Amino acid sequence: MENLRSSPDAPRAIGQLSALTGVKVPTIRFYEQIGLLPEPSRTSSARRQYDADAVRRLTFIRHARQLGFPVEAIRSLLELSDHPDRSCEQANQLAAQQLAAVDEKIAQLQTLRQELYCLAHAGCLGPVAECHVLESLGEPAGMA
Repeated sequence: MENLRSSPDAPRAIGQLSALTGVKVPTIRFYEQIGLLPEPSRTSSARRQYDADAVRRLTFIRHARQLGFPVEAIRSLLELSDHPDRSCEQANQLAAQQLAAVDEKIAQLQTLRQELYCLAHAGCLGPVAECHVLESLGEPAGMA
């Protein structure tokens, strides 16, 4: 197998692209199907070949996914990155929206943590018939 660092502009097979970017092969194919990653060139035997632009684009997509951006936001960010003369305002708005979504998830997780903390520290040592954890789980949320 070639050294993936030795020739950054050399065409790569899908497995090499996967190894280089940390994105699984089925995910790469999915990104092609939904248009986030352009259809690659093909060899005479119809094998996909990816260039340095595909590596950069897939790295961008992977990082955006790690930050939790939804696919449509990534599509917009890629569109912006393809037009470097445009204003950064839309990118800032998308980042702010993602930050708000993360803050909301954190608040939900903190509420979840508090409820689980209360369940875990209920101190029930009696029989299962009197178990506070099981009793609380049987009640609608917020009723315990």
